[in-house]
Amino acid sequence: MKKPIRNLAVVAGAASAAFALTMSPASAVASTVWTVSPSPASITAVNSGNIVLSVNGIAMTCTKSNGAGTGQSTTGNPATVGTINSIAFGASGAPCTSVLGPVTTVATTPWTIVAQDYTAATGVTKGYVGNVDAKVTVGACVFRVTGKASGTYTNSTGALAVNSLAGELTVVSSTGCGSAVPVGAKPTFKGTYLFKAGTAIPTIVGSNP
Repeated sequence: MKKPIRNLAVVAGAASAAFALTMSPASAVASTVWTVSPSPASITAVNSGNIVLSVNGIAMTCTKSNGAGTGQSTTGNPATVGTINSIAFGASGAPCTSVLGPVTTVATTPWTIVAQDYTAATGVTKGYVGNVDAKVTVGACVFRVTGKASGTYTNSTGALAVNSLAGELTVVSSTGCGSAVPVGAKPTFKGTYLFKAGTAIPTIVGSNP
């Protein structure tokens, strides 16, 4: 009896493998087509409300922030639908502040705008701002933050709402900060930017053909 049972197991295994090979192409999800309009586009952004970087419970708040970049249609998932070529935190007469004193932030760009999921009913794209890299100076404390920050983009308002998750950003270097901002700390970055392409609000639409 052992030989027939063994042969039956071999046949069943081969049939399962063949079934898997047959089904895989049909069940694979097609790459998302991301349509950015206009494309390519030169985009400007200004903050709506405060922009806040928090490290170990210390909030560093900017009431003014602006940026500029580009948007373009593409295919893939995740996919880079835009780049942030310049971004400034604070302005003349409106510096960024914290309990430790005035805050100066210098970004190393480009940062990327990455799309992952689109909901047609709401016109909202979920994704993240990637390639984040910034040097932050607070008095004698200087530290560098790198990583990404999760966010959503809403077509009807042109609002990129950034709300990073714990662990997405990391302090990779720190000088003169002591235990307030140690290497390895996990900051959060939150704030909303309003996008414009000239006088129009750019839109992002994802589809799976």
